[in-house]
Amino acid sequence: MICITVTPKSRTLAKADMLNAARHGDIVELCLDHFSKEPDVKDLVTCIDKPVIVSCRRPQDGGQWRGTEEERLMLLRQAIVANPAYIELDLDIAKDVPRYGETQRVISFTRLDRPETDIDSIFDEASNAKADVVKFTWPTPTLGAAWPLLAAVSQKRMLPVVGMGLGKPELTFSLLGRKYSSPWIYAALEQGMEAHEGQATVFELNETYHCKDINRKTTFVAISGFGEAQRITTRILNAAFLELGLNVRCLPIELEKVDELKKMLDILKIRAIIVSSKHGQALLDLADHVDQHDAESRYINLLLKRSDGWHGYNALWRSGLKALESSLIEENQSLKKQSILIVGNGGIANSMVYAVTQREGMVSVCGPDDKEASRTAAQHGCRFVPYQNLYETLVDVMIVADPNIKIGSQHGQINSSVLKSNMTVLDLSDLPLETEMMTEARLRGARTLDSAEIYTKQVAAQFKAITGKELPKAAFAEGLSEE
Repeated sequence: MICITVTPKSRTLAKADMLNAARHGDIVELCLDHFSKEPDVKDLVTCIDKPVIVSCRRPQDGGQWRGTEEERLMLLRQAIVANPAYIELDLDIAKDVPRYGETQRVISFTRLDRPETDIDSIFDEASNAKADVVKFTWPTPTLGAAWPLLAAVSQKRMLPVVGMGLGKPELTFSLLGRKYSSPWIYAALEQGMEAHEGQATVFELNETYHCKDINRKTTFVAISGFGEAQRITTRILNAAFLELGLNVRCLPIELEKVDELKKMLDILKIRAIIVSSKHGQALLDLADHVDQHDAESRYINLLLKRSDGWHGYNALWRSGLKALESSLIEENQSLKKQSILIVGNGGIANSMVYAVTQREGMVSVCGPDDKEASRTAAQHGCRFVPYQNLYETLVDVMIVADPNIKIGSQHGQINSSVLKSNMTVLDLSDLPLETEMMTEARLRGARTLDSAEIYTKQVAAQFKAITGKELPKAAFAEGLSEE
């Protein structure tokens, strides 16, 4: 079940929020701590036919309550009289709010600084406080931080346990919680109504992750990162899995120590990871086997678990190189005759330097970190251009290969004057997004290569490697429908 958190400030709009939440969720949590004036709890609880959880959280528990503690306790006692399905009580005040009627008690333990490790003793204390449900809340910035929360929810206990992760990576816990039979998971009604920063909306859970279809037999493909590009990839792949009738869904994860990550992936039976641009170099250490050419590129964007371990692949340098060569062939040109500047530091930049030098292009390397750019140039036997000399360098082709490089005048950014009408520009930094760099290059008359086309071929190849099937064309249309 999905519990939609409602955080109204106005008594006038609160009922509308409750009704709207009831249309999309199985349970509605009414947060009293956001109201500017004391609400009529009974009127709100009885206006919908879905179970309601009433809560009122203090700032130290992630809430917005600004009154005294005595006033909060009084409000919670009054709320129970309204006979909601559940009342949420902090563990330290549970003894001060007696059981009333048929309302079930959700005894909550929250910490905002780190995950809790002493789960068993807290569970026992909550049980002794006459809990009907035990709730744990803490930050879940990585899969490792969500791990004890997942363990608390999935283990068989005398009482049901629910959890709420804090931050955008809460999505990881929510989707895993759905698979491992959490009584319910939490979602916001819409953006701007989150119980905490980064909380997913019910529409994101249902439309992007198809959360209601997830069950114990669902297998996950991990997607590293939580950016817009990763969300687009997730929408496309989940649409494809759904169309082909595969009980597979995407699971966003944030990067952590590789050794710990391997163990957790094995336990969760995750056998594929699509790697985002910023993780392509770091996750290279996860691979037990990498093709020689991909290893030399020092970057991967797909990991597959085989019987002999994890295999890493780099489809980016091949697809980027193919697009560039195809474009030049249309102009009766070849890479050998082109002066090519690769701008950036990190895995994508190193990958493209490797790719173009394989075709004997005249490559120069330039990045905000001169030392790293110099090392990359030396490794591949090409020219190094200090970042301060970028604007004095004449090139035929510029490849932007670093998601950290933006148009602007601040340190590390690039002034748009570097883009010339006689250039060919390719931006691989954050596929498939239309970056400001590409928009500016097009406005200045430069020839721009379609990064979305490169992305399309890359995702199709990754999907086939994972499933052995062709990615349905309709999945792209559905996945990109919001863009």
